Amino acid sequence: MRRRPFLGTDADMMLGPHRQTAWFIHILLATMLALAGCAARPYATLLPVSGTVPGAHIVNMLVATTRQPSPVPGVVFNGERGPGLSVENIIVSIPPDDVRQPGTVIYPKDNPGDPASEFVTLGIKPVPPEGAVAWYRQVAGPKKRVLIFVHGFNSTYEEAVFRFAQISYDTGVNAAPILFTWPSRGSVFDYLYDRESANYSRNSLETILAQVAASPHVEDITLMAHSMGSWLAMEAVRQLSIRQGGLPDKLHNIVLAAPDLDIDVFRQQLDELGPAKDRITIFTSQDDRALLVSRRLAGGVQRLGSVDLTRPQMQAFFARRGVAVVDLSGVQAGDSLNHTKFAESPAVVQAIGQRLIAGNKITDSRLSLAEAIGATAVGTAQGVGSVIGAAAAVPAAVVNRDSRLRLRDQLEDAGRSLTGSLQTATGQ
Repeated sequence: MRRRPFLGTDADMMLGPHRQTAWFIHILLATMLALAGCAARPYATLLPVSGTVPGAHIVNMLVATTRQPSPVPGVVFNGERGPGLSVENIIVSIPPDDVRQPGTVIYPKDNPGDPASEFVTLGIKPVPPEGAVAWYRQVAGPKKRVLIFVHGFNSTYEEAVFRFAQISYDTGVNAAPILFTWPSRGSVFDYLYDRESANYSRNSLETILAQVAASPHVEDITLMAHSMGSWLAMEAVRQLSIRQGGLPDKLHNIVLAAPDLDIDVFRQQLDELGPAKDRITIFTSQDDRALLVSRRLAGGVQRLGSVDLTRPQMQAFFARRGVAVVDLSGVQAGDSLNHTKFAESPAVVQAIGQRLIAGNKITDSRLSLAEAIGATAVGTAQGVGSVIGAAAAVPAAVVNRDSRLRLRDQLEDAGRSLTGSLQTATGQ
């Protein structure tokens, strides 16, 4: 992988604080690239194959985008801003379970891809407005559920498609999957462009939310957003709430994973949502390296996805505003930047799915999501070992004292050796 050199001189460091800040940001971005590794990113890998293989899993998704159409075969949409909202129906084939671990995406190395060992598409076709209604009726299932996903910064169209296919399948939720993908250029050097592209797309996401909620074939909507997409998601629901005098009752869950969102902006967005606040769950992690870079780019303002939950003021804020928070700081997953734990950790993504399958709000205090993660991790760790070991899973505790106490009792039953780790994680 060829990298652009970052060379500095003593003179660079003598050009004043602004130049030093810019220099520091470039160093952080270079570090981010190094942490991300040198593996080639997928490009033009959406060329449909003629068929799949026995044991493969099919994800039938609707993809709404504000990106510009691409003339390059296999790209479909690029990272530039399109003239409006486009909708496609994409069928994705996920390889059999014996060649893929939950939480992983295996991109095609060549075109066409191999459905026996890689994620591939089986078909891509534009969808007119009336086609979306028919799709809801066909795919939403008997529970009439829809799962809408908004990706984050530095994501190409094809990466967003395959990642959401993985999330949709690994959660195990019988819900119609809708991907909303906005014009990200897929480069760590285009952070500011991506941020403005998210801003450019908020009306279109609001339109999608309103249309889905208006369909008689939909009764249960979960909106899940990652990283910079969390800002976009919150802006869309804020606008929808203002325009309609409140959010649709069908929107049961708003999940913000590693949100790259200014915490002061989040406070203001909450003010516009009223009773919708009790539908929000946030996944945070203080070891999120990507959010460290974002914080520097944002002038040092705290990002919502990396807040320090040991601070009593922060705990009180979330409790007062009716927002559930799950701290994944100790959870280990395949992402070297610790920025996609919600999708790459099998225990986390499956626990989310279990809550949704049960038809409960993720914020439901009767059985917190954190407890579900803890139970999964402890049970697995006692057996063959887990991507999340028991001690690593302990910090996944919600800002809710009763939930933390129940989780502590659960871990004490699994073994006294875990108690000390839990007390450290929960601050009790």
